[in-house]
Amino acid sequence: MARKVSGRLYKGLREALADANGYERGRRVDLRVTEIPGPPQQMKPDEIRRIRERLHASQAKFAQFLCVSPKAVQSWEQGTRRPQRTALRLLALVKENPRVLLRG
Repeated sequence: MARKVSGRLYKGLREALADANGYERGRRVDLRVTEIPGPPQQMKPDEIRRIRERLHASQAKFAQFLCVSPKAVQSWEQGTRRPQRTALRLLALVKENPRVLLRG
């Protein structure tokens, strides 16, 4: 059984579709477009160690900054384990701006 769509909802959907269509055709439309980055790239053990050393942090302190165990940081730097995607994303941010971890 089909439900009746309210006039206001239908009008909003039509406007949104018209805006999206205009955007696709190159017309200037007041849309907010957000580009989502792809998955983070894997890092080599030396690269992770250099990021940590730029912060002048021990493995334990670096692990605390990243909310992971000190064993995780140790195994990343030895190459026996790889960081998960969330940790890789944070490591990439810290690589670009090391002070981001030090903000309160």
